[in-house]
Amino acid sequence: MITPPDLHSLVASTLLFLALGAALVLVVVSTRRPREIPLFIAGALVVLSLVVVLIVPVAVHLVGAIVIAMLGVALAAVGGSPVTKRILDVATHGRVPDGENGGILLRPAAIPGIVPDDAPAREVLRGGTTIGYLERLGVALAIIVGFPEAIAVVVAVKGIGRFSELAAAEARERFITGTLASLLWACVVAGVVRLAIA
Repeated sequence: MITPPDLHSLVASTLLFLALGAALVLVVVSTRRPREIPLFIAGALVVLSLVVVLIVPVAVHLVGAIVIAMLGVALAAVGGSPVTKRILDVATHGRVPDGENGGILLRPAAIPGIVPDDAPAREVLRGGTTIGYLERLGVALAIIVGFPEAIAVVVAVKGIGRFSELAAAEARERFITGTLASLLWACVVAGVVRLAIA
């Protein structure tokens, strides 16, 4: 027989699973072309889940905890990409074109007699999309397993690896904005999972 606390826990963990699952579907749909409405709804579902696990104690059983943890890691890693892209589009007003390899295209400043006006653009911050997935995966796993100190290592490795490419203002702006948006998304989603399964 199911007791009221067990029923409460089952309902809460089921609702959490459905909310995180719906958010994952919405962000996957928005992966190629980030759209505001699905991303806004996904973000609202994540925030609602956070509020629920903060207010209502959720005692998730082991199997449910594993499923919710896997779902949360997927949402943190995959969902951060369209969210970050949309935030970067808003921050740069679409003025900085994307490159073919996950970076941005920058034209050198024209210098009479040295750099012509029509100098080809070069791509900087290459592989940013892939690095973002790995960054969010590392951050989410660190929070879920209870080792948030690892976030400092992830950020330090990323900063050291990108240091030489941050000379241009556009590259610095994109690096800082993208990193903060990506980390915030991963931390909130992983925090929901950690609070639910702890």
